[in-house]
Amino acid sequence: MQNYEIYANAYILFGIFLVILRQNIKIQIMSIVKIKDLTFKTFIPEEEIQKHVKEVADKINHDMAGKNPLFLAVLNGSFIFAADLMRYVTIPSEISFVKLASYEGTSSTGDVREVIGLNVDLKGRTVVIVEDIIDTGRTMESMIATLKEKNPDSIRICTLLVKPGKLQASLNIDYTAMSIPNDFIVGYGLDYDQQGRNLRDIYTLVSEK
Repeated sequence: MQNYEIYANAYILFGIFLVILRQNIKIQIMSIVKIKDLTFKTFIPEEEIQKHVKEVADKINHDMAGKNPLFLAVLNGSFIFAADLMRYVTIPSEISFVKLASYEGTSSTGDVREVIGLNVDLKGRTVVIVEDIIDTGRTMESMIATLKEKNPDSIRICTLLVKPGKLQASLNIDYTAMSIPNDFIVGYGLDYDQQGRNLRDIYTLVSEK
């Protein structure tokens, strides 16, 4: 009888330990960072990001088999996403990095005037644009129109994040890792005033009360 009580008590204590451990893990995952004048909290942890990036890569591997696609990663925001994506892509492929000139004065017009750094012939190629985030989609729409002048065989869009609630352009987004609400986010390549790109997780802005 005494042995039974010992085992029962040990089982209860083990259960309590597991509850405490789970709570501690949750606390560790949820972290707060301060970037300049704003405070952010964990929104999407690194492990979840990587899971979705791999899922996108798996779809690309399936859809693009035998095509030798050219990935065009849009700087600056997509560089981390593009690097991780390419590690999961197993088919023959190429990658190039470009920047978009779409500014007039101090504000973005959403009209891409020039794709800077494009030194690859797109004629007859299967092109995959790799972007960090699509919100209104106007810049992407304009970029596609510019690239079509180079006579590629096809153009596909691959984005880490999309905000369906802000989308205004009529886009066929072929590969989306994650859809998110209209929150201001930072991390995993995305920045706040050029800071925070190096964060492994994606963070969302903490509302000030």
